[in-house]
Order: sequence, then C-alpha cells, then structure tokens
Amino acid sequence: MRTTVGIIGAGPAGLLLARLLHRAGIDSVVLEARDRAYVEARQRAGILEQGTVDVLRECGAGARMDREGLRHDGIELRFDRRRHRVDFPELTGGKSVMVYAQTEVVKDLIALHTDEGGPLLFEAKALAVEDPDSEHPRVRYVHEGVEQTLECDYVVGCDGFWGVAREAVPRELSRVFERTYPFGWLGVLADVPPSNDELVYARHDRGFALLSMRSPEVSRLYLQVPDGTDPDEWSDEEIWDELERRFETADGWSLKRGPVTSKSVTPMRSFVHEPMRHGRLFLAGDAAHIVPPTGAKGLNLAVSDVVTFARGLVRLREKVTT
Repeated sequence: MRTTVGIIGAGPAGLLLARLLHRAGIDSVVLEARDRAYVEARQRAGILEQGTVDVLRECGAGARMDREGLRHDGIELRFDRRRHRVDFPELTGGKSVMVYAQTEVVKDLIALHTDEGGPLLFEAKALAVEDPDSEHPRVRYVHEGVEQTLECDYVVGCDGFWGVAREAVPRELSRVFERTYPFGWLGVLADVPPSNDELVYARHDRGFALLSMRSPEVSRLYLQVPDGTDPDEWSDEEIWDELERRFETADGWSLKRGPVTSKSVTPMRSFVHEPMRHGRLFLAGDAAHIVPPTGAKGLNLAVSDVVTFARGLVRLREKVTT
C-alpha cells in the first residue's frame, strides 16, 4: 500500500492529523494496534485548551463538543482552607477551556474519518519504521495475520511512549531527558455530579488533590499518593474521606459523594526525546514528550504537534506547486 503520510496510532493526535490532512487534500493511512472498541474506551484527558477547541471546530469535529462539552472560564486554587479563583478570560483576552473527554474526541474523529477519510486500520500492529532518512520511508505492520508494508513520503509516529516510531531514530542521534517523581495520582471516576462548577486544585499538608469532571453527572477526582501505591489498598470510603479532608474550606463548602466506578494510580513523570524529527519520520505526542497529567497538557501538546506538522506539509506542497 502507498500513501503520502503514514500515521502510526489512532489516538487523538493521529486521528486529528489524518483529519487535517484530509481537509487539505493530502492522503494518509492510519495504523492502530488495538481494536476500535478499545480505542474508543481509553480513559485519558478531559480538558481541551482554547487552541485545541478552535482546531476541532475548524476541521469540522466540534459539533458534539459544542453541544455536550462544558465551557470553563476559570479554575479554583485551594489552600489553607481558602478558595482563590483564577479568571481565564480576564487574564487571556477572552480564552477559556472546554471539559470534553478525550474518549469523546476520539469517537468524533473516528466517525468523521470512517465517513470521509482514508484507510483507518484497526488491529494493525506496526513492527518497524524503515529507511526514515530516505525519500520513501516504510512502515512494516501486521494486519489480519499478514505482514505488510506501507510505503510513504512521510511517517508520523503518534504511537505513544512504547511505540516503534521513536526506535527508528538512531541511538547516537537521540537525547532523552527524563524525571520520575516519588508520587502518583490515585484517580477515580464517580457517578455523582461535580461538587464545584469549575476545577479545583487543592494544596494540603497531606498532599495534592484535584476535583475535575467528565460530564454534569460524572466526577473525576485525584489524590496524590506515594509512588507504587496499589489502588485496591484504598476503599471507596477512605478515598472520599481523604478527598473531603484535602478539599476542606472555611466557608462550609461540601463534597458530594457517590458510587466509584473505576480507580487507578497514574505514575508521575516527565520525558522529552530529541530530535522530534529524523529524516522524514516525525514524532508527536507521547512518542516525543510526556508531562504529568495536570490539566491535560499532554493532549493539548500533542494537538499542537500535529497541527504544526500539517501546516508545514501544506506550505511545502504550495511551495513546490508554485
């Protein structure tokens, strides 16, 4: 199979890139190792920055986000039992953020791509990127039990930290900057309306806590815990008690409790790989950099990566044709 841009990974970065290229008249093929049901159910980030919101609207993927997403004009910082609101529009010239789960962004982009875009192959495991510094790099992959080759003009690795794209950059050219933190986040999803209209970042002597949400009916909450903590060590009641302790205020604010539907511990680490480009291979998102999941910065950085690549490719094509 032959294409202009081979995209490894059908997360939000890979799918958005495919959408941007399609709108620009540039063909692509997306390879995703997992099945569609798994991809559409992966729980990840939930906060979209203004730039991400604008890009989704511009490429025709913002309709459901605008109907169902929750616009937030600020956040609350909480410490010493006091509440301090940060007003985004006032400080940024009118910008805001949108609470809209990454899973929903992925569903929207898959639906659009299935209706309008090029090949999107699920359960297509990339094995290697070959000859990335040539004019025609290749991606070896397995699909439906058969090993195949995708010939490309460019390859973009949106396949995360454990993907194969970064491995194609020669070790002697690579530099890695990494830091692992001695704590993690115990995160829970709960079937209960959020206890605050906007996100709350709480600093407490016992550790950090974050109150977030996925919808008007579903809360997403986090507790700072020691690295290596087993989430099963915490009962639901212990989690709610600790959240209440860290979010406590002097003005009578109360935390709503409800059934916990999932809980997990996310390790905290930072990672940057350079270069992000080798020949005609480009890295995007977690394949190139990871930041702790504070405010979904990783998702928004990944969007910035692929937007920059798509704009650059469009400009290059215009330059060549003029």
